[in-house]
Amino acid sequence: MVSKDEDVKPVKLSSRDKAAATDTTARAIISAETVAREKKTEKLRALRLAQPHAEIPQKRRRK
Repeated sequence: MVSKDEDVKPVKLSSRDKAAATDTTARAIISAETVAREKKTEKLRALRLAQPHAEIPQKRRRK
């Protein structure tokens, strides 16, 4: 156990370790955003397919 009198210095990370930590965090965020986007896309696709098809009016031809 560390007493109050002992100085505890944080361990300095090397630039390689900092870059690795940043890379890991960024990849986790990107992955989470991708999953959320795909879930939203599937939900919207299901809602769109559940709607009845609207007929597109035909353009009248001039005689």
